[in-house]
Amino acid sequence: MASWYSLGIAFFAAIGTFLFGFDTGIATTTIAHESWINYMNHPSKGLTGAVVSVYIAGEAIGALTQTFIGDKLRHIQFMQLMCVIGTIGTVIQTASVNIGMFLAGRVLAGFAVGGMVATVPVYLSEISDPTSRGLIGGISGCGISFGTMMSNWVGFACSYASYGSLQWRLPLAIQIPWSVIMFIGLSTFMPSSPRQLIHSGQIERARSGFTHLRRGLQPREVQEEFIMMRAQIEFEKERKFGSYWEMFKTFHHRVLVCIAVQTFASLTGVNVIQYYQTILFKSLGISSHMILALASVYGTLAFLSNALTTRFLLDRWGRRKMIITGLIGVVLIEIYAAVMQREFQMTDNRVGKGFAILGIYLFVVVF
Repeated sequence: MASWYSLGIAFFAAIGTFLFGFDTGIATTTIAHESWINYMNHPSKGLTGAVVSVYIAGEAIGALTQTFIGDKLRHIQFMQLMCVIGTIGTVIQTASVNIGMFLAGRVLAGFAVGGMVATVPVYLSEISDPTSRGLIGGISGCGISFGTMMSNWVGFACSYASYGSLQWRLPLAIQIPWSVIMFIGLSTFMPSSPRQLIHSGQIERARSGFTHLRRGLQPREVQEEFIMMRAQIEFEKERKFGSYWEMFKTFHHRVLVCIAVQTFASLTGVNVIQYYQTILFKSLGISSHMILALASVYGTLAFLSNALTTRFLLDRWGRRKMIITGLIGVVLIEIYAAVMQREFQMTDNRVGKGFAILGIYLFVVVF
C-alpha cells in the first residue's frame, strides 16, 4: 500500500492533469453558450472547430517539448514553466475580445497542459513504490477526468448567470488560481525525482529524498531498493543512445507498443465525443440548459469510472487486460451509439433519444 505521503504528493501533482481535464472540458460548455457565440460574432463552424484543433496542436507541441527538454530542466522546473505558460494562456482566453485572441490563448494553454500531462505520469511513476505504481500513476488519469467533470458542472452552473460574457469568462478564470497554487507547491515542498538526481550525480540528495518517499519501509528495505535503482540507472547511462533512431532499433517493440496504445486510444473518437457531445445532444432536439446538464453527467460518469477502476482494478487485474477489454467494449458501444444517433436525431421519440444519450454515456464509462 502506498504511503500517505506518496499519495499526497500524487494528488498535488495531479493538479497538472486536473488543469488538462478542466481546460479540455471547458471548451465543451464554452462553445455551447449563446453568449459566447454572440460575443464572438457568430464564428463559422470552421472557427468553432479551431477552438478545439489549435488547442490539440498546442498539446502536441507541448508534449514534444517535454521530450526534448524535460530531462534537462528536470520534472519540477519543467512543470513550473508549464504553470507560467498555462496561466498566461488562460488569462488571454478569459480577457478575449475576439475569436483570434481566444484562439491564441487556446494555443498557449494547450501547449502548457500538453507538456504537463506528458510530465506528471512520468514524475509519479519515478517517485512511487513498485507495488503501488498503478495506483499512484492512475491518479494522474483521475485528475484529467475530475477536471473534465468540474469544468462541465461549472459551465452548467454559470449558464444560470445573467446573460453576458460572465457566463463563459468566469469558468475560464477559475483555472488561474490552480496554476498559481501548483507553481507555489513545486517551488516549496514537492520532492525532486530521485532518479533524475542520480542521473545528475546528486547521490546523497537522491538518497535523502528517496528515504523520505519510502518512510513506511524498514531502513534495510529502503537501502536495498535504492541500490537497485542506482545500479539500473548506471546501467542505462552506460547504454545511453545517441539518437531516437538508435533507441528505436534497440527497443522497437516497446516503442511501437507505446505509440500504438496512445494513438489508437485517441482514434477511438474520445476527443470528438468529449468536445462535440453538446452538438450531438443538440441534434436530438435538447434545450441549451439540459445540454449542459447532460454534459455534466457525462463528466461525472467519466470521473467515477476512472477513479473506481484505478483504485480497485489497475494493480489487480492488470493494464493489458483492461486495455483489451476496454477497446472491445468501446467498439461495440460506438456501433450502438452511431445507430441510435442515426435513428432518433430530428425525431419526437423521447425514449429513443434516451437510448441515444445512453450510448454516449456507456462510451465514456468503458473508455
